[in-house]
Amino acid sequence: MKNLWEPIVTTLREELAEYGGLLHLFDVQQRALFDRDAEAVLTHANSIEAQGQALSECRRRREKLVAAFAIEQGRPANSTLRSLLPFIAKEAHPLVEALINEINCLLHRVRRTSRHNHTLLARAVELHQETLQMLRPQAFTKTYSPSGRISIAGGDLARKLRAAG
Repeated sequence: MKNLWEPIVTTLREELAEYGGLLHLFDVQQRALFDRDAEAVLTHANSIEAQGQALSECRRRREKLVAAFAIEQGRPANSTLRSLLPFIAKEAHPLVEALINEINCLLHRVRRTSRHNHTLLARAVELHQETLQMLRPQAFTKTYSPSGRISIAGGDLARKLRAAG
């Protein structure tokens, strides 16, 4: 008879693989950013979005399995997997704990890398706008939003650039 916790271990492994795949895509995108390969950056952004959706679905499956396992053990459905360790075979505790720890570690790395890539992308856009403003300063108007952020209106030049690019 199959243990009730084994499908959870399987989904943890799948989730771990999805996080690894997402981290890899962020790294590849970062290399494309440093290489100034705009087309590759966009392609990787689409891949990252698809990978993020696959990861979300994997996580939802795991959360459903954990909730069902918790209910089977007479625990609340929102119990954490760590709190359910006593209901898992003793010999599997190190495996489950290692998977949880590795997922948490990768989650933090993904968040950090995502923020870094976002900062790089924002800076690239900012530099691009500054370059365009130096080339045609009369085509841009800077204003401040109610929250204090700078808004740059490109007027006719921005529409032409969007149409051309």
